[in-house]
Amino acid sequence: MRKKIIAGNWKMNKTPREAAEFAAKLKNKVKNSGHDVVFCVPAVCILPVADILMGTDVAVGAQNMHWEDSGAFTGEISAKMLKDAGASYVVIGHSERREYFGETDAGVNKKAVKAIAEGLTPIICVGETLEQRWENRTIGLVRRQVGVAYKGVSAGDAQKTVVAYEPIWAIGTGVTATSAQAEEVCAAIRAMLCELYGDPVSQQIRIQYGGSVSEKNASELFRMPNIDGGLVGGASLKMDFEKIVFF
Repeated sequence: MRKKIIAGNWKMNKTPREAAEFAAKLKNKVKNSGHDVVFCVPAVCILPVADILMGTDVAVGAQNMHWEDSGAFTGEISAKMLKDAGASYVVIGHSERREYFGETDAGVNKKAVKAIAEGLTPIICVGETLEQRWENRTIGLVRRQVGVAYKGVSAGDAQKTVVAYEPIWAIGTGVTATSAQAEEVCAAIRAMLCELYGDPVSQQIRIQYGGSVSEKNASELFRMPNIDGGLVGGASLKMDFEKIVFF
């Protein structure tokens, strides 16, 4: 039985002080859920939030990273920096990173490999646009994204990762993929992982759904056979996130 993982992606919201205050209030509502719970916060908020969460079973995640340890990469942050600040997870290849900042499949692969090497758990995001769905390209596209993301990743290391299926047309729009649509793609992702690593390994890798997840749809989504939790955006910025964690 795969343990559910529910990660809140706070995106570019909350100052370090606001984040610490929010985490202090929310941690007692979501701890001891029986699931893995992660707050993926802005980089400047990792240290204060990690301090607040110390001693609980709630983890801290980052929203991006560079694949180099150090260097002339102004504005970037390394896996070593994230881990030292208190992060144990990192979101990689989110659709907003791909759309607004030119993130590529190859770059996602480099980041995933580095994250694993530094002891961070990468949450590897894949997903299609509405146009690509209309053109019936969803499964092929997602399979390709997964294949590139895991290039050079061993079976043992693959089990340390999480995949997040995020239909781009459902992110922040209030429109959610139906449980059947989400399950179909998550099953295709697991089938691709099976091709890469075999069934025993593919059954160990957790696959999240992300895209306007709320307290109203979380239970139905998370009970699908191949959906192992969610990457939650706007709803994770509210105290009602508790209702998603305890779906």
